[in-house]
Amino acid sequence: MVTATFRFYEELNDFLAPAQRRRDLSCPCARAATVKHMIEALGVPHTEVELILVNGESSPFERIVHDGDRVAVYPKFESLDVSPLLRVRDYPLRVIRFVADAHLGGLAHLLRMTGFDTLYDNHYEDSEIERIAAEENRIVLTRDRELLKRRGITHGCYVRAIKSSLQVREIFSRLDLARNARPFSLCLDCNVPLHRIDKTEVDGRVPEGVFERHDRFVTCPECRRVFWEGSHWRRMQTLVDDLVKA
Repeated sequence: MVTATFRFYEELNDFLAPAQRRRDLSCPCARAATVKHMIEALGVPHTEVELILVNGESSPFERIVHDGDRVAVYPKFESLDVSPLLRVRDYPLRVIRFVADAHLGGLAHLLRMTGFDTLYDNHYEDSEIERIAAEENRIVLTRDRELLKRRGITHGCYVRAIKSSLQVREIFSRLDLARNARPFSLCLDCNVPLHRIDKTEVDGRVPEGVFERHDRFVTCPECRRVFWEGSHWRRMQTLVDDLVKA
């Protein structure tokens, strides 16, 4: 019988049973079990893990667990520079793009509002989300930890907050999104870039009062809707300013 000791740090403990949190866990392991298999067997999705130390040395997910191993598992580091160590993913995502599961429509809407390409359809099956994430190098956003354990998903975030306004703040903080935000650059419905349009081209397409009061307009090439900086835009601007200030 192979027995190894696991210790999880910081927010990774949220995925463990209360009696297992913030303590050493002595775990029987199947022969040839990998570190990744054991981490997920204990309830922690591999996408939440940034660094693994086995007997004090950095380790990839594929390492086989041996009898007597001591495994320390860490989430993303906020302030500690671990660049000299081996992280568990070979590369970061160079372009930040998301795919959100069926329960995160509000979050998807807010991410689009801040300029982040976010796919969402409340009819997506888990297998479809996995395929999209793998083919398009997208970060999976979900409140379903089992989804994040799928083999084809390499980058993902378990969303802890319930309300969308808190969820977007959580994701902005965790992924340090403020520096990459491009507010009001995407259509909130179609998830495609908006384009400036001359005022003469919107005559008859917007209310008469709006046409008289405003000079700047943008449009979506997909749905053909026209947008302007009205009262709704100003309300959204307040939230955006709060997210991107740094």
